[in-house]
Amino acid sequence: MALKRRNRVEATFAMSSMTDLIFLLLLFFVMASTMSSPNDIKINLPQAKAKTTTKHVVAKVSIDNLGNYFVALGKQKPTPIAQEDLEAYLSGIQQQDSTMYIALHADQDIAYKEVVHVLDIANEHKMKLVIATKR
Repeated sequence: MALKRRNRVEATFAMSSMTDLIFLLLLFFVMASTMSSPNDIKINLPQAKAKTTTKHVVAKVSIDNLGNYFVALGKQKPTPIAQEDLEAYLSGIQQQDSTMYIALHADQDIAYKEVVHVLDIANEHKMKLVIATKR
């Protein structure tokens, strides 16, 4: 007597679980990319037509619209600093690494003398300074 199998194994692949996985990965990377570089200081940068990037920015000096100074090393959170202490802080960083760039993020509404003050410090100590703008 010949018995027939009632259950047949089908050679198909369900794509629904694969698409769910792709959408979860997409959601993860979108969320991770928005959190990678948060800017806690609200600065309205001036506009520029040219785009130039530097690869070795170590220190960020930020000046908000009220004239408050903030400094950050690498990816650290910006910390407030007094204008008088800025020169000593930047010269200390330069002694650690002389090939670094300092990025100046200055609000477009601050007085021009605040930007010139940071430029003078950089020029006096022969630091490489980049002024950040938005395109």
